[in-house]
Amino acid sequence: MLGVMPTREAQKLADAQGLDLVEVSPNAQPPVCKIMDYGKFRYEESIKRKQARKSQKTVVVKEIKFHPGVDTNDLGHKLRQMMGFFESGFKVRVSMQFRGRENAHKDLGAEVIQKVIEACADKATVEQAPKLVGKTLGCLLAPRAAGKSGGGNQPSRPAQQKDDADDSSDSKPNA
Repeated sequence: MLGVMPTREAQKLADAQGLDLVEVSPNAQPPVCKIMDYGKFRYEESIKRKQARKSQKTVVVKEIKFHPGVDTNDLGHKLRQMMGFFESGFKVRVSMQFRGRENAHKDLGAEVIQKVIEACADKATVEQAPKLVGKTLGCLLAPRAAGKSGGGNQPSRPAQQKDDADDSSDSKPNA
């Protein structure tokens, strides 16, 4: 911390140390500068960006296509595939393609999509509601958070601790 000084003085100090004068926050009043090795600073910033990209999780969206006249066995098979995708952490786009005369019965397609959403309700949440775009009716389902299903173990622990406390109180009178 060298305090407020003219730019030329700061530049002379940086040159004397063999370093660069780098403007850190130009919008501050007065602007804040640092004396540092700019090449080393840029290298460290690039390393930080690479690490951030590595740790960043990419969202993969799988797509399952249906037609309004889908058979129950086909529907069941595709639902099992979707459950596997949800367990792997993938989002699933459900799309319903209407061809030819199927365009006149879009309500049947909406019913199939609703069946799919209801069947996946325990494993997934609706991220985008069913929407008709051209000849395709589609929605996006995302897997439920794992933390919600893990909450079932918490109530059983205090009961076990309580039982242990009861056992220890039972052993005291016997001693």
